[in-house]
Amino acid sequence: MRTVRQLAKAAGVSVRALHHYDALGLLKPGHVGANGYRYYGREELLRLQQILVYRELGMPLAEIAAVLDDPAFDLLTALRGHRAALNGRIAHYHTLIQTIDRTIASLEKDEDMEDNDYYAGIAPETRDRWQREAEAFWGKDAVAAAQAKAHAFSKEQVATIQAEMEAIRADFQQLFCEGAAPGSDTAQTVTDRHYRWVSHSWSPDAAAFKGLGRYYVENPEFRRTYDDADLPGCAEFIAEAMAIYADRSL
Repeated sequence: MRTVRQLAKAAGVSVRALHHYDALGLLKPGHVGANGYRYYGREELLRLQQILVYRELGMPLAEIAAVLDDPAFDLLTALRGHRAALNGRIAHYHTLIQTIDRTIASLEKDEDMEDNDYYAGIAPETRDRWQREAEAFWGKDAVAAAQAKAHAFSKEQVATIQAEMEAIRADFQQLFCEGAAPGSDTAQTVTDRHYRWVSHSWSPDAAAFKGLGRYYVENPEFRRTYDDADLPGCAEFIAEAMAIYADRSL
């Protein structure tokens, strides 16, 4: 039997995440000692593996619970399905890597690419869905204006903006891990940086900035940007910080 800390270390997740899974009923310990300590055996290790693989494949926790608790669930069948899905992703990511490599080479040489080459490996239906979702949420005029502004950025500006977003995301995640309150000065300072980052392409008012926060929670692809298997609840933390910022500052 493994303790919660031993399992967390082996799986590369936080103790906090395992406690969260326990509270959700997603991963119960195999045994709880008289001292209150959680202990996990082989069955729980295999179930955690399934949880993390399904999370990697983009499935929300609620859906994972429904799949794993289905009486018809078969572990070997699931593993074979995971393998097939991941092999498909490998081929897909290989194409994306080639696209990125071609783009890097074109930027380094300051050469143009064929329009379609910019998007090889990104399914047209995926791009169309992103466009439709954005227009439904923010409106066609706002999306068109943001796209026009983004297209005007130089490659140096794009690199700076991307690096800035990575730093903001890391700071949000660190504050969440430290248990900071969304309305604290430190969290609101990072949220102000986030608002200014968003304003590179679009200047949302209070309602729109709150809506963007809700979108981080409700949209699975956005949610995975902030709320990985090790940080369940981080997207909600950011959304709450954004709502507080909107009320106080916008």
